[in-house]
Amino acid sequence: MIGVIATLKIKEGSGKDFEEVASKLVEMVNANEEGVIYYDLYKDDDTTYIFLEKYKDQESQDFHGKTDYFKALGAEMGAFMTAMPDIKMLKLVWSLYCINKDHNLWRDINE
Repeated sequence: MIGVIATLKIKEGSGKDFEEVASKLVEMVNANEEGVIYYDLYKDDDTTYIFLEKYKDQESQDFHGKTDYFKALGAEMGAFMTAMPDIKMLKLVWSLYCINKDHNLWRDINE
């Protein structure tokens, strides 16, 4: 499993417009990418947003970045950003529980 923490800094006063575009991306990713375990948007403060992402494997993460909606909505989000996103790629060590796309818990993905 691959984890991603993407921190985005946006222009002051643009939060509402940024959230509108970013929420479309969250919806599209979760609806269309089977390899995504979760893809969520969080807000740290008025100018800092964080995407928390989890993919089944590297292939799924690679596919995500190649989708037309990611490219288009990513470009739209870029207009609000003050710098390049800070991206941290993580490899799963251990997880006892995961949530599937139906929001059901399943146990011990490591078995």
